[in-house]
Amino acid sequence: MNGKPGSTKGRLISSEKVDGTSVENSRGESLGTIREVMIDKISGQVAYAVLKYGSVFGIGGKLFALPWDVLKYDANRGAYLVDIPEDRLRNAPSFEEAREPDWSDRSWNKSLHDYYGSGANWFATY
Repeated sequence: MNGKPGSTKGRLISSEKVDGTSVENSRGESLGTIREVMIDKISGQVAYAVLKYGSVFGIGGKLFALPWDVLKYDANRGAYLVDIPEDRLRNAPSFEEAREPDWSDRSWNKSLHDYYGSGANWFATY
């Protein structure tokens, strides 16, 4: 294997490098950072980026599951961009670290994708 684990090669990036990456809206305002990515074990597709929003120095805040297809990476800014107003994000379905959602709940997945206008339908095959 060339390079060390966690390096980037062309279009591929280690999940280790995604964790902590900034997420901004289209106006360049920070919405938080990616906490982790959720990968479908069967298809291998990235389903969600879990966004930590509203924390101060990493303390507090809410977690949001953003469908992966609503994020676009901007290499110049070194951030993922999501075209959602901050007030809409504040009102989006969220969860706390100690109380994760049931990731296998089809209706939860569908409502989340509908909320963000996601076109992904990987969850329809559950």
